[in-house]
Amino acid sequence: MHILLAEDEQQLNHVLTVALKSSGYTVDSVENGQEAVDYAKKNPYDVMVLDIMMPVKNGIDALKEIRASGDRTYVMMLTALSEVDDKVTGLDAGADDYLTKPFSLKELLARLRSLDRRHSNMDNDVLKFGDITLDDNKQVLESHNSISLSNKETRLLQYMILNADKELTVDQLLNQTWDDSDEHADTEDLWINISYLRQKLASVNSNVTIDGPKSGPFKLTK
Repeated sequence: MHILLAEDEQQLNHVLTVALKSSGYTVDSVENGQEAVDYAKKNPYDVMVLDIMMPVKNGIDALKEIRASGDRTYVMMLTALSEVDDKVTGLDAGADDYLTKPFSLKELLARLRSLDRRHSNMDNDVLKFGDITLDDNKQVLESHNSISLSNKETRLLQYMILNADKELTVDQLLNQTWDDSDEHADTEDLWINISYLRQKLASVNSNVTIDGPKSGPFKLTK
């Protein structure tokens, strides 16, 4: 999983970053809310861990801006505030979960492992972007008409919708779309599926496009 960590306490930031990387996660670490917003706009993340009390822009305002852009990444808030109203404010702003400081590092890692399993299942049933609707269960793409997708095409388009308007590298798409049984999947496999998806987007008369050359990066735009 690729994690964005926004925590302004340098020592805690360092400890969390080391622990997350030691657990096999890829981590981008920032120290204020504005940096978190900037990173979220440019990069695809599986989880964002945001502290509330940060300089430049606090975690709540950063989260509101991230959500306003259409980003639906799972967000966990870190806060020293334990009042119910503070938690409600964060949840209303779009947070998915909370950890109140001081928290157990083991608990954070356990929650991330749970999210990792959930992410592997990619359990978003229906996603919308621009003029398209993707039904994951039925593996159907709809716009002005509808068309069936393969399992790989469905997973690929799903990940691209969740990270729409972001540049996605070949490695990112392979890691997220192909499972461990597809150990020989490469750029050619990805390009074939990208090409099929482009044809199917055109066949349903959608305005949504997948931009990018064979070597990537690719971006889903409307």
